[in-house]
Amino acid sequence: MFISQVLSFISTAFLLAIMPGPDNIFVLTESISKGSKNGIQISLGLSLGVLIHTTAVATGLSLILTESEIASQIVKYLGASYLIFLTYQALNEQPLNFEIKDKPSNITGIKRVSKGFLMNVLNPKVSLFFISFLPQFVRTSSLSPMIQMMILGVIFMIISFITFSGFSILSGKLTKVFEQSAFWKITKWIKCIIFIMLALALIFQ
Repeated sequence: MFISQVLSFISTAFLLAIMPGPDNIFVLTESISKGSKNGIQISLGLSLGVLIHTTAVATGLSLILTESEIASQIVKYLGASYLIFLTYQALNEQPLNFEIKDKPSNITGIKRVSKGFLMNVLNPKVSLFFISFLPQFVRTSSLSPMIQMMILGVIFMIISFITFSGFSILSGKLTKVFEQSAFWKITKWIKCIIFIMLALALIFQ
């Protein structure tokens, strides 16, 4: 794998991880209401769930990419269509108004990790996203497409965990940022630009 390929993936994955979404918003609210340790444990579960999706996508897509040119083109355009759909959703999303309810919790760390893991694994949209996202960073090399996608998936998992844990640790300060309307306007357009660029890259790959 080329260094430029990995660096490009890391920068894109990091931008996607810091963009407001259901996962990091959930981590943020849980951290504020129940403590940063709680948020970090949920972040670990969410990140571990990435491995399941990556394994499924890498195994299936690698066969498609290597065995059928027509199927490969179909996956490419379906992936680009999904990224354009995500752009449409980003354009129409509204700022989230979340209420923090500080309730005592007797949930153990293992249960929090499991909760985050199941949230990720049981979300089919994550698999759709990886089908659209991972193939763009697969290159012709000595490594098979499946191995490349697995490596990229592990990198994405690590970036997600570090980023989400950062949300947990900085939860108090980040809440004030999330309450600003200007923040939502800026991040909305950044997300749209990222999704459109990924869609175009996938189409013209």
